[in-house]
Amino acid sequence: MESFIAQQAQSSASRKFMTRVYGWMFLALVISGIAALFTATNEHLLRLIFGTRFGFIVLIVGELALVWYLSANIRNLSPVAATTTFFAYSVLNGMSLASIFFVYPIGNIVNVFFVTALMFGAMTIYGMITKTDISSFSRYFSMALIGLVIASVVNLLLKSSGLDWLISIAGVVLFTALTAWDTQKVVRSAQYATDSDAYKNVAIFAALNLYLDFINIFLYLLRLFGNRRR
Repeated sequence: MESFIAQQAQSSASRKFMTRVYGWMFLALVISGIAALFTATNEHLLRLIFGTRFGFIVLIVGELALVWYLSANIRNLSPVAATTTFFAYSVLNGMSLASIFFVYPIGNIVNVFFVTALMFGAMTIYGMITKTDISSFSRYFSMALIGLVIASVVNLLLKSSGLDWLISIAGVVLFTALTAWDTQKVVRSAQYATDSDAYKNVAIFAALNLYLDFINIFLYLLRLFGNRRR
């Protein structure tokens, strides 16, 4: 009887953990979308962020600082502080994403978003049900991510459309695979989850990883299939 009660309690804690992870991730996407739309329709913010190169650089540095702060201090933050930092990042990221409304038609953006959601959903399901230990590929994922960053920086100088196309394909493949890996990590964490503050923070960090996977898949797909405005 005690064993059954313990199993039920763990099952309940696992469900709460999964709900938190995907709930926080979904809410962050909504916040980013609202921030992007608000920024794109606010002339003052547009001038502040995109009017000069300095404004956009400050925004990006702020995003990187928040991700670093959350990653470095996730074990020590209170759940409220961790959640606030995550949502602050989603606001800043949404503001930086406002530029896509001036590069691509809204129809393209909506279509690519739904394609991204389908791909993300499919890889999430795969990550939940696969018996393959995806963590065994983690070294290759890290190498691919470093290579992707280096290639992107190089192409800022070369401005090669062919290399940009290859980078975009590689980005979609890499972050699609990372979605399955991050999902598998969420499932494994859920097996031992409790209602403690520590696991609430783990849920926030897992939501951040999945959020970044989704955003990157979306942006790389947009670069591949979006019809840029003339």
